[in-house]
Amino acid sequence: MMNPTGASCLPAKPLQPASTHISAAEIAEEFSHHHPSVARLNNGSFGSCPASVSAAQLRWQRLFLRQPDEFYFHHLKPGILRSRALVRDLINAVDIEEISLVDNATTAVAIVLQHASWSFAEGAFRKGDAVVIFQHAYPAVKKAIHAYIARSGGHIIEVPLAFPVSSDEEIIREFCNALDRAKAEGRRVRLAVICHVTSMPSVVIPVKELTAICREAGVDQVFVDGAHSIGNVKVDVQDIGADFYTSNFHKWFFCPPSAAFLYAQKAPTSPPLHHPVVSHEYGNGLPTESSWIGTRDYSSQLVVPSAMEFISRFEGGIEGIQERNHESVVKMGKMLADAWETLLGSPPGMCSSMIMVGLPNCLGVSSETDALSLRSLLREEFKVEVPVYFHPEEDKNHGVTTGYVRISHQVYNVEDEYYRLRDAVLKLVQDGILAR
Repeated sequence: MMNPTGASCLPAKPLQPASTHISAAEIAEEFSHHHPSVARLNNGSFGSCPASVSAAQLRWQRLFLRQPDEFYFHHLKPGILRSRALVRDLINAVDIEEISLVDNATTAVAIVLQHASWSFAEGAFRKGDAVVIFQHAYPAVKKAIHAYIARSGGHIIEVPLAFPVSSDEEIIREFCNALDRAKAEGRRVRLAVICHVTSMPSVVIPVKELTAICREAGVDQVFVDGAHSIGNVKVDVQDIGADFYTSNFHKWFFCPPSAAFLYAQKAPTSPPLHHPVVSHEYGNGLPTESSWIGTRDYSSQLVVPSAMEFISRFEGGIEGIQERNHESVVKMGKMLADAWETLLGSPPGMCSSMIMVGLPNCLGVSSETDALSLRSLLREEFKVEVPVYFHPEEDKNHGVTTGYVRISHQVYNVEDEYYRLRDAVLKLVQDGILAR
């Protein structure tokens, strides 16, 4: 059976590295659809899809439009299976049945929390049992926990994350304190939701160590939200040891929006997870349920092999891309901090392909509104796209940095774009313009 590119839709052998690595000119051509006058320093939010992968997506879409019935009966399931097989190998899962493809990490969160909600509602969990989550978890995840868990009678314990952060030990200590708090209150922790790479502020969390602590403390299940992880940091689910792991392919893995995977460890005690959108495949296992949730565009999930082919053109494959992105973003972060006489939000070892850089206090970032105003100003006046983070001055000490930018580095970025950001901020400082 053939896919739109002429290759078999069935699971294939691992792709071999290209004999000739991609050139700078070829990279520029792959991303020539980017706005030419905008410095895109925010790959973390929406990612970037190269032209070759977009072309593969279009071929899948046209195959469906050409003959939808043939596509459904002969192409969709084998194509999804091939993508799942590649994901299994990529993250070192044991069984392909541990891998489900979903729209995004938000959907994966809903799948796991839905089961927890049912467990509270049906009496498998006691009212007042706890779910642990980090204070700086992604806002949509925090809202999902309140929607699914709090409404079902669960208790939510938030782990504070000091920022700026200086070591893994700080994070581990606060996490242990949260588990101790649950124990002191007589609450059983049913689920720990741990970010692998937090979004804002961006910090790499020691998920392997925290998962081990959960096992020792008797936490029922561990769910790692790695929305920013795949293509950004190493993901080895067997090494991490969590029950569930999710990550988006459209952020750092060059897929179009939106595509993600949910890993659910296969074990005798594994819960029967279900997709929240119930369709004809309900009851046939989550991977099969997720492969058909009604008539929609599945092409972003079908192009995972094409994204792998694009990645294979780079020296060192995905590991090489991650290493170079990390080195470049640290270099540019230090350059900005030196120019602005500020600091980084965490040591380089706790950064991925994103890093937090303090802004000069004289810009007056003193609220979320100020942060959004400054972001808009940088976009509209200087053609620089970068998220701005407001960090509340909790200890009320004057001189504490309250404004940060989160810069990303992806293969299409060049150093001049970061110098544009540097100069834009310095001009705002020189002109006495406040972020409001």
